[in-house]
Amino acid sequence: MTDQKTAALDGLEQVAIDGATPAERISGPARWAVVLGTLLALVLVVNQLFNIQILGIVLIDGRYLYILGGLFLSLSFLIFQMRGGKGGVPSLLDWALFAISIFCSGYLAQTAQVNLSQGWEYAAPEFAQYVSVAFFFLILEATRRAGGLVLFCIVTLFAFYPTFAGHVPDPFSGFQSTFMQTVPYHIFSAESSFGIPMKAFGGVVIGFILFGAVLQRTGGGQFFNDLALGLVGGYRGGAAKVSIFASGFMGSMSGSVISNVLTTGAVSIPAMRKTGFSAKTAAATEACASTGGVLMPPIMGATAFIMASFLSRPYVEIALAAAIPSILYYWSLFAQIDAYSAKRGLRGLPKPDLPRLKEVMREGWPYIFVFALLLYMMIGLRQESSAPFYATVLLLVVNQFRARFRLNRQRLGNMIVGVGMGLAELTAILLGVGLIVGSFSATGLAGTLVNELVFMAGDNTLVLLLMGALTAFIFGMGMTVTACYIFLAVVLAPALEAGGLNQLAVHLFILYWGMVSYITPPVALGAFAASTMAGSNPIATGFEAMRLGGVIYIAPFFFVLNPALIGQAPAWEVAVALSCALIGVALISSALQGYISLVGPVQGALEYPLRILLFFGGVLIAMPQNGLVDMGYGLSFILGAALCAVPVFLAWRAPAATA
Repeated sequence: MTDQKTAALDGLEQVAIDGATPAERISGPARWAVVLGTLLALVLVVNQLFNIQILGIVLIDGRYLYILGGLFLSLSFLIFQMRGGKGGVPSLLDWALFAISIFCSGYLAQTAQVNLSQGWEYAAPEFAQYVSVAFFFLILEATRRAGGLVLFCIVTLFAFYPTFAGHVPDPFSGFQSTFMQTVPYHIFSAESSFGIPMKAFGGVVIGFILFGAVLQRTGGGQFFNDLALGLVGGYRGGAAKVSIFASGFMGSMSGSVISNVLTTGAVSIPAMRKTGFSAKTAAATEACASTGGVLMPPIMGATAFIMASFLSRPYVEIALAAAIPSILYYWSLFAQIDAYSAKRGLRGLPKPDLPRLKEVMREGWPYIFVFALLLYMMIGLRQESSAPFYATVLLLVVNQFRARFRLNRQRLGNMIVGVGMGLAELTAILLGVGLIVGSFSATGLAGTLVNELVFMAGDNTLVLLLMGALTAFIFGMGMTVTACYIFLAVVLAPALEAGGLNQLAVHLFILYWGMVSYITPPVALGAFAASTMAGSNPIATGFEAMRLGGVIYIAPFFFVLNPALIGQAPAWEVAVALSCALIGVALISSALQGYISLVGPVQGALEYPLRILLFFGGVLIAMPQNGLVDMGYGLSFILGAALCAVPVFLAWRAPAATA
């Protein structure tokens, strides 16, 4: 945890000191290797997904994934330094690891057909076993560099787990294997490093990461930031509301909380400070907005595509299900910022500082057209794998007609290096986390652990959910979003599903609870990174982020107990559930800030008891119809409204606050 935090903050300090991005700090032979390797990998992906058959080449899935994974794994040793951080000059050891990775992946690709026909995961030749051992340790080292020490320790423990599984007490005992049985299984089987996570990466994830990187490099990020400024920048708390929109959008593309904080926060945090926000609140707002971006359609980073592969469902179904929870989260954040601003009499940005909406739309309408094409191909044509490539091509064409963001040779090179860095980082993490999946498969632990968890919880669904939330939170502390989700999808999701909960709701539940560690001390990586930019106390910023993002702790229980809140119900029921949830979340947000928007402040000697009444009243109004509490929407709404009536009335009668 500390290593991840340090790496994130070190990256921020490097950018602040030398003014160069990590992509710009890679130079010389390493830069050429990253550019050529990235281009070769993209050509390989296009050839495979579009079945172009360049030079008559047709690859089986195993060979394709070995080449793709090997390319980016080898590049990770040139991109990530031995002691952490991106960029810099690779050492001789780095180049040696790069060469060994190329050799091993080449051997794995060349023998892929024989491996498939002869079952090498159980009976590999001696030389193939040695190659698998070398590749196994390369994956662990790449995971350490890209994911940090905590993730490395977790992956290493579980990667070796089959070698001592028989000596572990129940419920964690499993079938035991020798080291030379375990490692070939990890490398040659389709259940471990080259299992579902890498298949999702080679199928749909890579295209969307490419699209997001190109969009940022061609002015898309600037357009959507200006659009948010033009829409809400002039209202009270406008700078923070802009941060919510801009960070949410950018986070949806990148899938990385830290990188989102470091990029959009550089603009949003000073703007918030300029308009009267305290340092800790400005940093907390940026951290919460960036965290929510990973949960927001249409892209949701890489995790949603891996979820679609796990569930064997179209990505569009995942995105539509995630829409309502993300709306509730951002609605809560927006309501809290409005209440915070009204309570302190903060105003919006001065009109001269705001971009004119007409000019923004006139200059940036092509970006909306590109997104329309992307969504049409994803939703209308159901072409999830090819949609981002068509959208990227259109984006590059549009870019050449816009002089301000036109790609010259230097910008193009930085863009390709940036894409390669992002893909290499994700590949290293996915290959490492795949080892965890493989260990559960090799030992048979997944099935037995599910039964034990269900047995421990008994018939109490709430206890099972609380156990699941705590587990997801703990593992979210030391893993990236994608890594945490993959681990929990294997270990925890089956137990929750066995408790009778909706499958899709369960997977979104563990995704949400795996994310809360980014704003929750003692880890709070997103909040700590933002606090460095704002100059605030990190722990104080973390607790402020917990308050601003408070709904992220509650909303998962709402939708996992009532699938209507993820669209898994008739339309009328979804409409009723969403309406109640929006009202309830607004009241919860008012209670957290002590101010009811459009009404007045909750103050006086009874301020905190009144805020508690308002909070629980909001929970009852938003509370789903479920088996835990025997009441429907009507009774729940009436009880909630009764609890809220007194604090709302007293806030209305309170002396007028500056708004």
